[in-house]
Amino acid sequence: MTAPLVRIALLTLAIVTVAAAPAAAKPYPETIPLPDGWQPEGIANHGDTFFAGSRATGGIYRGNLRTGTGAVLVPGQTGGAATGMKVDRRGRLFVSGAQTGTASVYNAASGKLLRTYTLTTDPSFINDVTLTRRAAYFTDSVNQQLYVLKLKRHGGLPAEARTLPLTGDVQYVPGEFNLNGIDTVNRHRLVAVQSVNGKLFTINARTGVTHEIDLGGGDVTNGDGILLKRRTLFVVQNVDNEIAVVHLSKHLRRGAIKRHLADSDLDVPTTIVRRGRFLFAVNARFTTPATPTTKYDIVRVTSPKAGA
Repeated sequence: MTAPLVRIALLTLAIVTVAAAPAAAKPYPETIPLPDGWQPEGIANHGDTFFAGSRATGGIYRGNLRTGTGAVLVPGQTGGAATGMKVDRRGRLFVSGAQTGTASVYNAASGKLLRTYTLTTDPSFINDVTLTRRAAYFTDSVNQQLYVLKLKRHGGLPAEARTLPLTGDVQYVPGEFNLNGIDTVNRHRLVAVQSVNGKLFTINARTGVTHEIDLGGGDVTNGDGILLKRRTLFVVQNVDNEIAVVHLSKHLRRGAIKRHLADSDLDVPTTIVRRGRFLFAVNARFTTPATPTTKYDIVRVTSPKAGA
C-alpha cells in the first residue's frame, strides 16, 4: 500500500473509531435520583426507560436507567395516588390507584390519560398490577379479590372492570396488608405474595382459585413487589431492606428461598424491575418522615441469573 493510501486508511479508521465511541454502553448508575418529596412506590420499565409513580399525588416520573436523567411525565394532583404499574407492548402504562379504588391507563410516550376505572367504592388499597396478552389484573390488599380489565380484540381497552373473587388457599387477615405484588406466569396463571405472612400463591386467572406455594417452612414476610423470571421469583421485602430469591418447582407447587440480595443503599424498597444483569429497586423510605425536600431514589442491585 502506498503512503497516501496508508494515511487515508488510518484517517478512515480514526473517524470510525471516534464515531463508534459514543455508542459504547454507558455503565448503569448505582443510584438514580427521583424528584424531592416524590414518595415513590411503583416502578415499571420498557428497556432502559423507566416509570416511577408517586403514592402521594398520582404523578408519573419517566427516566432512563442508563443515564439517570428524567422528567415528570404526568403531573400529580391532590387526592391522587400511583402504586404498582406495568407497560404493555402497545405503549400503554397501567397504574394502580392505591386507596382511591381506581386504576388508570396512560399513553407511556405522551403521558395522555387514556381511561380511568373505578374498581370499587369500598375501602380498599389497589396495590399492584400485572398484564397478560388478554387482560390486566389488579390486587387489592384489603379485599379478597382481583380486578380485571379484559382487553378487547386487538388490545382495545374495555368499558369497565370486573371483580374476580379469590378462593382456595388464600385467606385475608382483617386489618392487615394482604395480597400485594403480582406477576404473570402465563395467560392462565398468576403468582402473588401476601405481605402480612410472607406466603406465595398461584392464582387461576379465570376462576380466582388460589394455591399456596410450599416454601418448606420459609416465608417472605413484608413481601411487596415481585418479579418472575422463568422459575426464579424475586420478592422485595420492604422494611427488611432485602430481595428474596426464590426458586420455584416446575409446576409452581413448591419453592425454596435460595438467598437474599442486599445493598447499603436500600431504604425500604417496594418494587423492582430488571434490566440486563441488574435489578432496579425503588426506595419508598416508609420509615422516613415525608416532606417536600425528602430525597428518594432508585437503587441498582446485581441480580443472579435466573435459576442460579
